[in-house]
Amino acid sequence: MFVDRVQIEVQGGNGGNGCCSFRRERYIPKGGPDGGDGGRGGSVIIRAADGVDSLSALAHRRRWHAENGRHGSGANRHGRGGRDLLIPVPPGTLVRDTQQQFVIKDLVRPGDEVVAARGGKGGYGNTRFKSATQQAPRLCTPGEDGEHRFLTLELKVIADVGLIGKPNAGKSTLLSRLSHARPEIAAYPFTTKVPQLGRVQIDADRSFVLADIPGLIEGAHLGVGLGHEFLRHVERAGLLVHLVEPTPLDGSDPVANYHTVRHELQEYKASLGARPEIVAVTKAELPGASDVHRQLQGVVPGPLLLISAVTGQGLNVLVQAIAGRLPPLSAHADPGPDATCRDCLPQAP
Repeated sequence: MFVDRVQIEVQGGNGGNGCCSFRRERYIPKGGPDGGDGGRGGSVIIRAADGVDSLSALAHRRRWHAENGRHGSGANRHGRGGRDLLIPVPPGTLVRDTQQQFVIKDLVRPGDEVVAARGGKGGYGNTRFKSATQQAPRLCTPGEDGEHRFLTLELKVIADVGLIGKPNAGKSTLLSRLSHARPEIAAYPFTTKVPQLGRVQIDADRSFVLADIPGLIEGAHLGVGLGHEFLRHVERAGLLVHLVEPTPLDGSDPVANYHTVRHELQEYKASLGARPEIVAVTKAELPGASDVHRQLQGVVPGPLLLISAVTGQGLNVLVQAIAGRLPPLSAHADPGPDATCRDCLPQAP
């Protein structure tokens, strides 16, 4: 199950109480105070980890509580500190305070982490309070409560290239043809309901990660058709590949569909509308594809290709066009067909 947004409650461990104790041993009169301090409570740490690709592990557990610190005891024995609680999340997870609505940290790369809830400090034992004028203090302090927060974790898929377009434009078919990914493919719109990732090989030494984003419809920037859920996954992609279907099932105009998707990107976020883009007319094997390609030549400011994921026409040209537009660090050595590109993460706009 793919989960890209969860709300959780985190609680740092409480600190242990300090101890009020006096040394009681034979032949040692007036041994003095020997109460130890309480241990510090554990903290809740959220860390981006390789191999985690969804927030599904957090969907069925709302409350996360780190271990409390142990209390101090006599003979100046300090309480043991509580263990930290580590929550692994996918790289690309945004950690937001639910109540105050501010971003705590954007965990972009593997290994990025944030202390979501700090553990409370341990209390002082009465040994801390002895002095020349107070030789038998009967004072100790309780441990502090751990920090408590409500958090919203939001996953924005990390990829070098994002496939966008109207529903049924051929994004899933293209992803399955260029990579080892196997998204659901069917002859009806919205077969892709969650983003799909695949690694595309450029040559023997270079590759990039391609994301299939669910189809956009008019009003997506207002949330129509789960538009906000889809559009936020495009934000991480440094390059967009806009697929235009020549013969839409709903009988709409392909050129108008191109402008609709462009409008939705611009309205959602201006920086997203200004993102580098390669436009490709798909399903070149269909009779009207060449006509739509000619119509768009005077409309599209950047590269315009004619491709077919079924026959393979233009796919090599598309891959090379993408490779030429990516930053040098984005096309790197391929660690394997099932690996995920983590060394070339585009920065969030």
